[in-house]
Amino acid sequence: MLAVSFEELRSPLRFLQSTLSGFRPPDWLQQYQCWWEKEGQDISDLTDRSGTPWLRMFDLSGGRVDEILYSPDYWRMLKQGYQTGLIWRVAEENREFPCGLFPAALGIYVTSFYDPGLACPYTVSLSTFVPLSKYGDRELQERFLPRLLQKEKDVWQGATWMTEIKGGSDLGATVETIARPAGKQWLLTGDKYFASNAGAELAVVAARPEGAAPNVRGLALFLVPRFRQNGQLNYTIRRLKDKIATRSVPTGEIELRESEAWLLGRAEDGIYLILEVLNVSRVANSVGSVALAQRAMADAASFAQQRMVFGKPLIEQPLMRHQFDDRLRQLRAASNLAWRSVELLNQAWQEKPPYSERFHLFRLVAHLAKYWTAELAAQTAKWAMEVHGGLGTLQEYRAERWLREAMILAIWEGPAHRQILDGLEVMERKHAHRLLFQSLAATVDASSLRQMEEKVEQHLALSREDKEAGAEALFSELAAFTADALLQSEETSARSSR
Repeated sequence: MLAVSFEELRSPLRFLQSTLSGFRPPDWLQQYQCWWEKEGQDISDLTDRSGTPWLRMFDLSGGRVDEILYSPDYWRMLKQGYQTGLIWRVAEENREFPCGLFPAALGIYVTSFYDPGLACPYTVSLSTFVPLSKYGDRELQERFLPRLLQKEKDVWQGATWMTEIKGGSDLGATVETIARPAGKQWLLTGDKYFASNAGAELAVVAARPEGAAPNVRGLALFLVPRFRQNGQLNYTIRRLKDKIATRSVPTGEIELRESEAWLLGRAEDGIYLILEVLNVSRVANSVGSVALAQRAMADAASFAQQRMVFGKPLIEQPLMRHQFDDRLRQLRAASNLAWRSVELLNQAWQEKPPYSERFHLFRLVAHLAKYWTAELAAQTAKWAMEVHGGLGTLQEYRAERWLREAMILAIWEGPAHRQILDGLEVMERKHAHRLLFQSLAATVDASSLRQMEEKVEQHLALSREDKEAGAEALFSELAAFTADALLQSEETSARSSR
């Protein structure tokens, strides 16, 4: 049978207890999971089936309002996470989690187990909080941070808008939004094409100051509120998009027209700030991908336990049992990789350029984790649909939903090729792979470690074209190697503590 009980697999917190050494879920997190079991999942299912929300652009007087219309139950579901403390807890000193961003990651994990799309608003709100708390001046922080960290229902939401119509992977060539100085403020004009959490009260936006270089070095990061200082709309929503999944977050096209904004940090450091924002979201995406994979496995296990095939439960068939055991080990390995990226983010998120070696190690692990966990989520969800057979393709059950959700997780914050190329860059320029191998040396066989390091070094010595063309095989192997090494370390630690 499975190496883990079904009850443990079907509970995000019990699974985390088996994955994270010494982890004991605090009361607020247990209550959050209970709320999802009692109320949240039903609301989430209804939201997914009802599809994209409506956009009411004008009020009865003809004034532009751009109000996104959801059911009251949806707003209750959304605000539950904010009130629980997925954002405000990161700014509070506490004895449970002195590591800053850890409470947000835990909350995002639980959320993603029940509704991966709903984790997006919390993620981008966190990714708005981070640069504002690091790079905003005192006036900006005093004005906006309290609204993002409120514990009541009128908490503000954040958003991160980078991508434009020509794509998001090559920001230096595709960002055409222009920022014009206007005293202490800036005025932004341009269009953002994939704007998750459209309607947010505050967004961090990539734009190019007038006269800046036409490449990534010319980009800067700006803070854009929903309303101007005179109370009028500061940006408008052209339309909301119909998507394959993640229907718990409105994604739209945003129009910036002389929109009031504030520069975060120094303009010349803009691309570094933008990448910091993206990497926070990539870590959250990794956590959410593991949670989705766990949920797909849990539902598949529940079905396989009660489905009778050739006179006995499907889960007792030798091939199916082997598949469950194999995928459970993959899940545990991916979980260790994702939470290692959280740990490194906690250590490095307050660093500013120029960065330390620790930050470069974080970058590499974040790319490995985002790549590997997103692939795992998609493959696990596909397999879980196959376990359900024809029933898995029907919208009245959840198996098909987890596959739809997983396909978007692979795209968010850069698809596989973006993670591979960025990971290759940090290995080539910052030698982050050497830092990674040093961190794994105590738990990995020396011969295996040396072989992996030699493969990486040989690949980095190739011509630029060959290096990029063959990068996926190397990156995939390095991700699997790292995930397995971390799992072995966890298993060794668990045995020694018994």
